[in-house]
Amino acid sequence: MRAALIQEFGGPDVIGYEEVPRPVPGPGEVLVKVAGAAFNPSDIGARSGLLREVLGHEVPMVLGVDVSGTVAGEPVIGRLDRGGAMAEYTVAAADLLVRAPASIPLAEAAAIPVAGLTAWQAVHEHAEPVAGERVLINGAGGGVGMFAVQLAKHAGAHVVATASPRSADAARRYGADQVVHYTEPSWADEIDGPVDAVLNLAPIAPAAAARLLALLRPGGRLVSITGPVEPPEDAKVTATHFVARNDTAQLAALAGLVDTGKVRVEVAGTRAFSELADVHRAAAAGDLQGKIVLTP
Repeated sequence: MRAALIQEFGGPDVIGYEEVPRPVPGPGEVLVKVAGAAFNPSDIGARSGLLREVLGHEVPMVLGVDVSGTVAGEPVIGRLDRGGAMAEYTVAAADLLVRAPASIPLAEAAAIPVAGLTAWQAVHEHAEPVAGERVLINGAGGGVGMFAVQLAKHAGAHVVATASPRSADAARRYGADQVVHYTEPSWADEIDGPVDAVLNLAPIAPAAAARLLALLRPGGRLVSITGPVEPPEDAKVTATHFVARNDTAQLAALAGLVDTGKVRVEVAGTRAFSELADVHRAAAAGDLQGKIVLTP
């Protein structure tokens, strides 16, 4: 089979598309015929070696964490924390896979696991909005934002989203009640009144973090997926930073929401595994917008 892999850690140029042996499942594992694998920003950390100590990555390594495909003809999706998704076939622990939603193309369903689980846990485990609360989602135009806006709306929240001008329309399609362009210096002034919760989905400088904290009402909470945000000692708000975990029950629930039409999955583009190095280069240059799925 052919796979997108690295023989050493480094920049995008270390990514190759090569012939490798088809993997053989071990005890508790299944062979997945891959339909699609989604690109995530964390893939850059895997390629460069930044996640080596955290996840035990070793080279050679087939890249890709999000996977969709079939096991004995049954459509599945899953999150493969040690990589291996960007190949014609991969092996996965059977208990890490759930049935893929039937209402969208199988390859596109690969966009769900990492971004969807991150959004689910940010919204339902940490921010925990209730009906009528105001939630600000900072960086709503990306893959996590796609799910976070919809899940917060599904919880009954009034959603204010920050996005770039090129992703503002997407945030509106996801259901945001108000979209402000974070590229404008005075974007915070456009938000009418304090918010109950902030979901920070974007890398953020201290000054911008302070601006987000200032938008919270007393007792409000900030949740960040990109790095810790420290409130001043006298601030009457809480701040949480977390790294999403693999959770198949939540993943199955997300697939169900997709099939009932309560959550939509939008894929910004589809590329071949052989183009993975170009995708990494575009990500490094800030030229990727939305969720990208790669296929064999």
